[in-house]
Amino acid sequence: MLCIETSNLTKKYGSSLAVDGISLEIKSGQVFGFLGPNGAGKSTVIKLLTTLMPPTKGKLSVLGIDAAKSPLEIRRKIGVVLQQPSYEMTLSVENSLDKYGMMWDVDKKTRKQRTEELLTSFGLQDIRKKKNDDLSIGQRRRVQVAREFMHDMELLFLDEPTVGLDPSARRDLLDFLKKQVQKTGLTIFYTTHVLSEAEYLCDNIAIINKGKILAVDSPNELKNRFGREKTIKINLTKTSNSITDLLSGIPDCKIELEPEPTITINSSNSEVVLMNVLKILNQNNITINDLSAIPTNLEEIFLKVVSDSNEPNN
Repeated sequence: MLCIETSNLTKKYGSSLAVDGISLEIKSGQVFGFLGPNGAGKSTVIKLLTTLMPPTKGKLSVLGIDAAKSPLEIRRKIGVVLQQPSYEMTLSVENSLDKYGMMWDVDKKTRKQRTEELLTSFGLQDIRKKKNDDLSIGQRRRVQVAREFMHDMELLFLDEPTVGLDPSARRDLLDFLKKQVQKTGLTIFYTTHVLSEAEYLCDNIAIINKGKILAVDSPNELKNRFGREKTIKINLTKTSNSITDLLSGIPDCKIELEPEPTITINSSNSEVVLMNVLKILNQNNITINDLSAIPTNLEEIFLKVVSDSNEPNN
C-alpha cells in the first residue's frame, strides 16, 4: 500500500519555483529519508504533504486520501515534528506529554501509561518534573519528539529531529523509531543533514536539489548506482624518493611521503590501478606494510549527486 503518492507536485512563490514537479511513491511501513542541501525545497515539500499549504499544481494523496478534498482527514492521522522549537514553557515535562495527549482526545488511563513509557524510552525520567523552560536544547527536542507519540498515527513527519542531541541520545532515538516502525507499521518521513543517520535508519531515500528529485532508492542501491569511485590506501614499510618516479605514469594515484610513505588510489577503476601499482612495487622490491579499502558512504554519494545537479548542463 502507498502511504504517500504525488504527481507533478509543484509550488511557486511568485516567480520562484520552490518545488518543481515532484512525483513520489512511498510505501507504508518504512522510514523514508528526504535529503537535500539548505534551500533545496525540503521544508516546502513537508508543508505540502502535511496539508499546511496547497500546491500550485499537481496531485497529492496521503494515506489514500486526496489532500485537495480532505486535508483535515489527513491531519487527524499524521504526526508532525518541524524544525522550529515547540514547547510550553511553564509546563513540566510529564505535564507537557499529558496535555498533548488530551489535545488528541486520548483517554486518561492511556495517557498515563504512554507518558511513563515515553519518559523511559526517551531518557526523561530524571527531568520529568522540570519545566520545559529550564531544559537544554537537546532535552527540549527529545520532549518535542516524544510528545508526538502520545497519540495514534499512521504517518510521522520528522524534520531534523536530532538537532541538539548528543551521540548517545541520537542513537537511542533512532533505535526507538526503528522499533516503532517494526512494531506498529508506522511510516516515517525523515529529513536530516546527518548522512550517517539516514544510512542507519532509512529504508529508502530521496535526494532533492533546487526543488527537483534527483534520485530515489535504498542506501545500498544508491551506493551501487553512484559510488563507482573507490579509495584504496597502501602504506609502505619504508620511504623511497624513487616511488614518485616509478608511479608517475599511473593515473589517479596520490603519493604522500611524510610522515610515512602512503599511496592513495582514488579511481572509478581502482582495481585495475591497484594491480598496476602492486606490480611496480613488487618489481622494485618495495614492501607493503598495510593495504586498506575505504568503502563509499552515503555522504559521498549525496555530495556527488547534488554536485552533478549543479553543473551548468543540468
